Amino acid sequence: MNKPKVVNKRQRAFHEVIKERFQSYLLNHAHGLFSSLGRLTRTPFTSVMTILVLAIAVALAGGFYIVVNNIQQLTGNLESSNQMSLFLKDNVTETAAQKLADQLKQHPSSESVIFITKKQALDEFKLNSGFGEALSALDSNPLPSVIQIQPKNALESDQEMQKLMAEFKQLPQVDFVQVDMQWVERMQTIMLIAKRAVFLVSLLLGFAVTFITGNTIRLELHNRRHEVYISKLVGATQSFIQRPFLYIGFWLGFLSSFLGWLIITLMLLIVRSPVEKLSTLYNSSFQLQFLGFFELIFLLLTASGLAVLGSLGVLHYQLRQLKPQ
Repeated sequence: MNKPKVVNKRQRAFHEVIKERFQSYLLNHAHGLFSSLGRLTRTPFTSVMTILVLAIAVALAGGFYIVVNNIQQLTGNLESSNQMSLFLKDNVTETAAQKLADQLKQHPSSESVIFITKKQALDEFKLNSGFGEALSALDSNPLPSVIQIQPKNALESDQEMQKLMAEFKQLPQVDFVQVDMQWVERMQTIMLIAKRAVFLVSLLLGFAVTFITGNTIRLELHNRRHEVYISKLVGATQSFIQRPFLYIGFWLGFLSSFLGWLIITLMLLIVRSPVEKLSTLYNSSFQLQFLGFFELIFLLLTASGLAVLGSLGVLHYQLRQLKPQ
């Protein structure tokens, strides 16, 4: 009859032991986390200089990334750049041109079709060219009617694009077809090069964060070698000894990445006003992009992880060399 009660007491005792160990584990790590931060404040000059150097490295990597993002936004939608312009012959009336545009809307390869009359083309040219008064002096409108066609999935196959151009050129109302694909391909290639350059620069700066943090931890370990000797003599484990140093590395990475984000944000705020003014002068709706919330989290986690990794590598080697005599 007493057997179930005994089992329940053992289970409760087991649960209490697990709970106490878990609480003790959390308290030890919390103590190591905040005590390591306090140790950084004991050497403010050295800590600030190290964090500033790391922050500059992080800001360079993040700055290159956000610059490429803004340039990519500035280039706009590349797919819309493959828009085809069908310049119609002079003898094509506006009614016939509108009828042709309606027919092209039914074409299976057409995403959208816009018909621009001669008058609309002239008005747009006057507005954008700055030669409005000179053009008003002309006896007749020299500009042809234009049908602008946005092909479906234009960037996926150059062969299909060329075939579509050849088909439109055969239309009796069309004088010639214009589509500039070369600059689109060039822009895509430039953006690809820029992205890979950002990746390589970020990789190099990531190594810099790892090595700088590792060297800082090596110096910290050298300054506290007597504490390590005593800890080893009393039987402290490897993880217990290296825990405060790992937390110092974490704080260096975390604080430097946060400061790097502040540097990036400050630089963007400084240039935002003239950039938006320039955008307004070109009748553009360009808005300068900042690092988003998830990008900030990624930056903090990456820099902190690299700093901890550098610290762990140094500690794994150096603690083997420190043996109590």
